[in-house]
Amino acid sequence: MRTLVDIPRADLGSRDRLARHRKESRAALIRAAVRQYLADNSADRLREAFGLWRDGEDGLAHQARMRAEWPD
Repeated sequence: MRTLVDIPRADLGSRDRLARHRKESRAALIRAAVRQYLADNSADRLREAFGLWRDGEDGLAHQARMRAEWPD
């Protein structure tokens, strides 16, 4: 599928340098970035992480404990 994407001018130079460094086309670089973004934000990964800290220490209690270590 072809698509039109607006990329900020500030990012074009970096994209081109990376494509040259990796010896890939700019299009291949964009495809890889989209693939990685989708993998990083997949529903499976979100489900795996959901509730990860539910049995851990309460955030405020942890913060209070850490601050208690500071000298007065």
